[in-house]
Amino acid sequence: MSKKIVNFITINFAALILIFLFVFPIYWMIIDSLMPNDLIIKWPPIFFPSELTLSNYLQIIDGTPILRWFLNSIFVSTSVAILSVLVDTFAAYSLARMNFKGRDIIFRIILGALSIPGIILFLPNYVTVNSFGWTNTYLAIIMPALAGTFGVFLLRQFFIGIPRELEEAAKIDGAGFFSIIFKIIIPEAWPAIITLFVMNFMGTWNDYFWPLIVLNSKNMYTLPVGMAAIQSQYVQWYGNMMAGAFMIALPSIVVFIIVQKYYIKGIVFTGVKG
Repeated sequence: MSKKIVNFITINFAALILIFLFVFPIYWMIIDSLMPNDLIIKWPPIFFPSELTLSNYLQIIDGTPILRWFLNSIFVSTSVAILSVLVDTFAAYSLARMNFKGRDIIFRIILGALSIPGIILFLPNYVTVNSFGWTNTYLAIIMPALAGTFGVFLLRQFFIGIPRELEEAAKIDGAGFFSIIFKIIIPEAWPAIITLFVMNFMGTWNDYFWPLIVLNSKNMYTLPVGMAAIQSQYVQWYGNMMAGAFMIALPSIVVFIIVQKYYIKGIVFTGVKG
């Protein structure tokens, strides 16, 4: 057997193992969420059950405000993803294209801010949102997220690689600042923007600690906070817990599947520019 064939078999076998390691937990979560509790606790485990039911989902929907938490998370995550992309786009464009005094210093400060652990910012962020009266509102989650520096760095790296001739041609045709941003820059940087959107959506959707700090009302909870709050209620009902876990994981999985082509392309290109 030739060396090329051996390498081909080895690489594909390793890829299959990795696929199994990533996919099997998701499969197991879905199957457990659709199985009666008495079948879930059987030994040896049942990997291919003959009996499936939606009762776990119906019980957790009837017994908790999980649908409200789900909609809360959708609203907060989508708001953060869209607004942060807009803010980061304008900031990154100014750092990549405009010449003004202190531009390089500002960019170095942004790079330095990337090294600060997020946990350090929790106390000053809480003092700030509390002084504005935003506690127990979604503004407490949305507004601090708009000040993230990673998105500015990510988009700035991509914008540097966009040919300046495109902007110059647009200016000759009479295009203004916003026309250049929305008709030239954003379409050209679409992979990077999609990448940032997905990162911000997933990060906000899965965030637990910050919403736990700033939200007090049960009806205001996001899904991770709400599920943690009722965990003791369903500690022995594994099917209900898996149903809730799948509802938490589903939007992130769907979003990633839809935009994975742009996401991967954005990561690759922003890693090799400027």
